Amino acid sequence: MSQPSRSPTEAVIAVIGGSGLYAIDGLADVREHAVETPFGAPSDVVVEGRLSGVRYLFLPRHGRGHRVNPSEINYRANIWALRSLGATDVVSVSAVGSMREDLPPGTIVLVDSFIDRTVQRPRTFFEGGVVAHVQFADPISARTANAVAAAADRAGVPYRRGGAYVCIEGPQFSTRAESALYRTWPGVSVIGMTNMPEARLAREAELAYCTMAMVTDFDCWHEGHDDVSVDAVIAVMKQNVESARTILRALADAPPSAPCPSHTALDFAIMTAPERIPAQARERLGLFLDRVLPPAGGS
Repeated sequence: MSQPSRSPTEAVIAVIGGSGLYAIDGLADVREHAVETPFGAPSDVVVEGRLSGVRYLFLPRHGRGHRVNPSEINYRANIWALRSLGATDVVSVSAVGSMREDLPPGTIVLVDSFIDRTVQRPRTFFEGGVVAHVQFADPISARTANAVAAAADRAGVPYRRGGAYVCIEGPQFSTRAESALYRTWPGVSVIGMTNMPEARLAREAELAYCTMAMVTDFDCWHEGHDDVSVDAVIAVMKQNVESARTILRALADAPPSAPCPSHTALDFAIMTAPERIPAQARERLGLFLDRVLPPAGGS
């Protein structure tokens, strides 16, 4: 079966805003999209606009007013909506706790991997009669992460690069025993509640994905600091939000442009014989399948 390539010529940057980031300043030609998806409603309307001529899409992960908890987020609907509107790259802006002494609150970390500790969230689009296995060894797109790093450099915003993000179910913070355990795992830098299965679904949707992790606290492992509290998190979060907005504005000056394997993640990933895919599944996943499979009823 031939597999046509997908090589977007123009970046459309989707920003998923985490705690504290509910809008992007400075967008021109703004309009809102109330997207209906086969997986239900996204967290909120998707706001579209332009920065320096670059098309941006913005979706607040928790909804405006922060009304959706991490386990209630409809991750599939969010990713489907962004892809349906033409997104090529996703920048996930996420509040996290630090698991390292050298990453104090206020630090921006561009992580390079994830450890998924979530237990109750739908984590794939491919079910109900169609099976796909995408490569996920390197969940962060170098194309997008390099562009974000370069934007931070141009804007003079300090950041750290590398390390794994442990994603827990939440909405409670970790116990001391859990926090101490996660710190013993090789490569762990930060902990959060939202980037899984978001990153998995972005890969299935052939979107280039990266995370801008904004450290708000030391979790509860650090004996020299108070236990995590909402007040403490919000205070640092307000400082982090302006840094994130600065980087996102600078990103418009040189958006992602390098080729990316994420954009062809479904090449050779569909395991189900096309003629065996139920019509309902084919319709539900047409946004993804139409590129890599022959037309329904065709050869």
